[in-house]
Amino acid sequence: MLRHHGRFPYSPWTARRPESWPGGRKLAVYLGVNLEHFAFGEGLGAELAPGGPAPDILNYAWRDYGNRVGGFRLIQLLDELSLPCTVLLNSEMYGHAPELVAAHRARGDEIAGHGRTNSERQSTLPEAEEARLIAESTAAVAENEGKPPRGWLSPWIAESAVTPDLLQEAGYAYSLNWCMDDQPVWKKTRAGRILSIPYPQEANDIPSIVARKDGAEQFAALLAEDFSERLHQTADGIPQVMGIALHPYIVGQPYRIRALRRALTRIAAERDAVWITTAGAIHDHCLTWPEGSIP
Repeated sequence: MLRHHGRFPYSPWTARRPESWPGGRKLAVYLGVNLEHFAFGEGLGAELAPGGPAPDILNYAWRDYGNRVGGFRLIQLLDELSLPCTVLLNSEMYGHAPELVAAHRARGDEIAGHGRTNSERQSTLPEAEEARLIAESTAAVAENEGKPPRGWLSPWIAESAVTPDLLQEAGYAYSLNWCMDDQPVWKKTRAGRILSIPYPQEANDIPSIVARKDGAEQFAALLAEDFSERLHQTADGIPQVMGIALHPYIVGQPYRIRALRRALTRIAAERDAVWITTAGAIHDHCLTWPEGSIP
């Protein structure tokens, strides 16, 4: 027998119940905006170009552009289209770029945990150190926002064998680490359960633009086509979640945000037919479905 994670069983798409999102809608769309801070001269970090020896000024400065410029440009676009978002927050951002976090707070955006910094992976830590990482990040959000976050996305989508257990024990209601489905899924933990909400690895600017080297127009077209096809598919009554993952240092570049505006305008134009929301609101609505509706 192959080793299995043991968190949830296999569930075919054709066996799902035709539940609905608010207002009878069948497609929920949320934007996950990643606000990330990186150590200077050490640790992990996405690269625009092959990095040189530390401190690799080119890539460090490219990433920090999102916190200085790109993030505010993205907020202007979200305001223009009246779109909410879930902020996936490195807690180090409170010390590095508090004005950017405050701008999202002023919009009423959801703040979800995203570790301390994307310069580290929690999956490589002993259990006690991973628990400390989660606790420190959670405490920083609670102190600054007045309440702890309910959702978590691991830096680099990195999980150890006990990450779901630690998150549930720390009070988290949902996680965004797994991309195996288009609906929320309950994951077992050693002390209860935690909801897995789909987080995209296709409709995501890092895999698209950084890894596959897609252009701005390609990424925007990907989002528009993904949305249009899901809108078509949900006519069968099976509800779906479409997440869109955005990083301000990538999409906050002027030519990319111009293309992104066209894709998000296409989505916003259908707001009467789809539920444009946050990851936390998706979690809350799932709790209203009859037990057994979520695989």
